[in-house]
Amino acid sequence: MTAFVSPKSRITTLFVEAARAVAPDHDVAIDLERPKQASHGDFACNAAMQLGKALRRNPREVAQAMVDALPASELVEKTEIAGPGFINVFLKPAAWQGIATQVLTSGDRFGEVALGGNARIQVEFVSANPTGPLHVGHGRGAAFGASLANVLAMAGYQVHREYYVNDAGRQMDILALSTWLRYLALCGEFVPFPANAYQGAYVGAMADGIFALHQDRYRRAAAEVVADVPDAATDPEGHLDALIANARRLLGADYAYVHGYALEEQLGDCRNDLTEFGVTFDTWFSEKTLHESGLIDKAVEQLRKHGHVYEQDGALWFRSTAFGDEKDRVVRRENGIYTYFAADIAYHVNKIERGFDRLIDVWGADHHGYIPRVKGALTAAGLDADRLTVALVQFAVLYRNGQKASMSTRAGEYVTLRDLRAEVGNDAARFFYVLRKSDQHLDFDLDLAKSQSNDNPVYYIQYAHARIASVLASWGGVESDLLDADTGRLAHPQELALLRRLAEFPEAVAGAARDLAPHGIAYYLKDLAADLHGLYAACQFLVDDEELRLARLALIAATRRVLQRGLALLGVGAPDKM
Repeated sequence: MTAFVSPKSRITTLFVEAARAVAPDHDVAIDLERPKQASHGDFACNAAMQLGKALRRNPREVAQAMVDALPASELVEKTEIAGPGFINVFLKPAAWQGIATQVLTSGDRFGEVALGGNARIQVEFVSANPTGPLHVGHGRGAAFGASLANVLAMAGYQVHREYYVNDAGRQMDILALSTWLRYLALCGEFVPFPANAYQGAYVGAMADGIFALHQDRYRRAAAEVVADVPDAATDPEGHLDALIANARRLLGADYAYVHGYALEEQLGDCRNDLTEFGVTFDTWFSEKTLHESGLIDKAVEQLRKHGHVYEQDGALWFRSTAFGDEKDRVVRRENGIYTYFAADIAYHVNKIERGFDRLIDVWGADHHGYIPRVKGALTAAGLDADRLTVALVQFAVLYRNGQKASMSTRAGEYVTLRDLRAEVGNDAARFFYVLRKSDQHLDFDLDLAKSQSNDNPVYYIQYAHARIASVLASWGGVESDLLDADTGRLAHPQELALLRRLAEFPEAVAGAARDLAPHGIAYYLKDLAADLHGLYAACQFLVDDEELRLARLALIAATRRVLQRGLALLGVGAPDKM
C-alpha cells in the first residue's frame, strides 16, 4: 500500500518549486489555506506577499511570476491572482475524485502520518492522588490525555501512557488515618474526627471493609490515640500530624496494612472508573518505588554534583531561582524526609533514563508555576529539559438549565467523574471534554450533552455515521464491492466538498499532534458530519444508475471509515443506529 499524498501536498510541492524559481536566494514557508468561499478556489497561497517584501517588488508582480513558474500539473484547472497578491488555485474534479477509493483501500491506516518518526514518547496524565474518587476536573485531564496519546500514536510516535501514583507522603497518611478513625468508631472508640481529614462517605465504606475482615484487630483506646495531640482549633495541621504519629506508634507493623488497604481500595476504584471511561495505561508508576530504590538519593546527588543544592537551617535546598523559579525549593526537610518535589525530580530523571525521546506531562492549570522548577531541576541534573513539555488543562464548569451547576454535594464532595458519566454517558463526556483547547476554561452544558438534536455535536456526528450505516444496510452489499467504483462520476458540488474534507483528515491528525490539541479532531469531525448531512440532503444514493450508485456508496463508505477513525481517537463510539 502506497502512502496517501493529498492534493494539498502535491500543490504545495508545485508552489515550493515556483518560489525557488522566482526567488532562489530566499526561503519562504508555503502554506496553502482553504478559502472560506468556494468561489475563491480550492486553495489560496500568500507566498507572493511574503516574497514581495523580501524582494522589494510588488506582490502582485511576484504572484504572476510564481504562476508563470508553476510546473505543469494534471490537477490544476486554473489559477487567479486576487487582492494584494493571493494566488487562488482551482483544481479539476479529478484531483479529488480518487480520494474515496484511497480511503477504502487504505484499510485502517488512513489518517496515519509520519510526523513522529517512530520516536518514543511518554504521556503522563491524570495522576490524581489516590485519596478519593475522581472528580469532573480529573475527567477532563483523562479525556484530554487519552485522546492526545491516540493522536500521537496515529501521527507516528511510539506512545507510552503512564499514571504516576502518589502512594507516598502525607496525603496518603491522612487517608489512612481518616479510615482508621472511622474504623475505631465502629469498634466503639470515638475520637473527634478532624475537619481537615478526608470526609467522604467512601472513607466510612473502607472502614466498614476493614471491620468486616478483621473485627477489632486494629482497635486501640481512644485516649491513647489523642494523647499529647495539639488542639485542633489552634493548630489543625499539627493536630493531624500528631494523630498520624500516634497511629503509626500504636499500630506498629499493622499501620502498613491500614495504609495499604486504603491505597488499594482507592487506586482500584480509580482504575475501574477510568477503564469504564475508556482510559487505560501502560504503566502505573509508584512514587513509593522512588524512595525504596534510592532513585531520589541518586537524583539529589546529581544536583549536588553540579553545584545546585545547598544546606540551610538543617534542610537541603535546590537553587531553583537560578532557573527562573520565584524562590529556591526544599528537597530534603530538616527531619531527613524528602519532599514531594524531590520525588518529582527523581521521577522525571527516571523517565529520561528509561529512554523516552520526549515527555509530555498533563497537569492542571493551577500547576503552571511548577513548570520552571521541574525543568530547571532537569537542566541542573545535566539533562535536556526541552524533552519535557507540559500541557495544562483548565477546570470544567458544569451548567444545567443555563445555570452554573453546583460542583459539590451537601457532604462537601466534588461531583465525581462516575456521576457525570452516569448522567450524560461516556461518549458525550469524552467528546465535550475535548471540545475546547485544553488550557481554556470549559463550560460543560449537561442539558446539551444529553439532547438528541443537531445542536449536540456528539449526536450530530454520530447521527452522520448512523445515516451512512442505514443507507449501506439498505443497499445490502459489502464494502469490497465498492473498491472498483467509478468515482469519476462524483461531480456534484456536495460530493466534491465531502471528498475535499476526507482528504484533510491526515492533515488534521498531524496538526492535532504537532500542537498537542486533540480538539482539532473534534472540530474536523463536526465539519465532516456537516458535509455528509449536506450531501444527504442534496443527493440520493440508491439511484437506478448503477455506476453513480456505486460511486456515491463508495464515497459514504469512505466517510464512515473516517468518522470511525476520528471518533476512536477521541474515545467516542460510532453507532449504526440512533
